Amino acid sequence: MLVRVVIVVAVIVAAFLIFVGLQPAGFRITRSVTISAPPETVFAQVNDFHKWGAWSPWEKLDPAMKKTYSGNPSGYDAKYEWTGNSKVGEGRMVITESRPNELINIRLEFLKPFAATNMAEFTFKPQGNQTVVTWSMSGNNNFMSKAFGLFMNMDKMIGGDFEKGLAQLKTVSETPAGK
Repeated sequence: MLVRVVIVVAVIVAAFLIFVGLQPAGFRITRSVTISAPPETVFAQVNDFHKWGAWSPWEKLDPAMKKTYSGNPSGYDAKYEWTGNSKVGEGRMVITESRPNELINIRLEFLKPFAATNMAEFTFKPQGNQTVVTWSMSGNNNFMSKAFGLFMNMDKMIGGDFEKGLAQLKTVSETPAGK
């Protein structure tokens, strides 16, 4: 009887491990917003990590977060490192590409609570007297990420933060001080 139970448990565990292993290797989360401001106004808010405090959804989760800036003050090779509470963790970002008023690519390295390296992308498309801003993050799912994804919807979880951040970016960019 005990042998049968052990075999059944082993089969269930093996099936679960195989199922997790078959989950998608990569992910991409994307959200967009239309902002009533020209691309150069919105681009300036994203291209300078010093300005992220006004709109980033994670900055508000830990007002005591320690931040360090290095590299260029903005644009290509600007660097930003943070250490915060359990809600924001620890990590660093570096702008790897910056095309004025069009595109910003950022390498995003999470150190805590989970190690991961992802790419973030912001695009700015003029639409009349407005700008459509698209914020995306992509990366590879390791085994733990695949297993976590079975129980938590990463698109909804991270996408919700993107939506908050884009709404705040819209507010900042549309106010006279942001312009």
